[in-house]
Amino acid sequence: MNYNNKKFKPVSNSDNGETSEDTLFEYKQKNNILTSTYCGGQIKEGHLIGLVDDDGGIEMCYHQVNLRGELMTGTCFSKPEIMDNGKIRLHETWKWTSGDKSKGNSILEEI
Repeated sequence: MNYNNKKFKPVSNSDNGETSEDTLFEYKQKNNILTSTYCGGQIKEGHLIGLVDDDGGIEMCYHQVNLRGELMTGTCFSKPEIMDNGKIRLHETWKWTSGDKSKGNSILEEI
């Protein structure tokens, strides 16, 4: 699976997460290396880097600055699902490595 030049927006997130439907992720991929910039909602600026496996799963690390000016970091694993319209839905499990170090789940959909 190749995520290059695809854009995603969250459709759900755990209460302890900072992304929302106002957050836009723009993915780039070279070979199995995935990068993204993102912003919107509670996030001023964010970046992620990850590795894409043979099934399209993504193991990643992220960092972002929120509207309170805090630097937040975490790890995430995304499992892809191809929707009926051919677009990708990502089922994510994530964990903060800063702040309260809590865990959560989110779903992103390709736009």
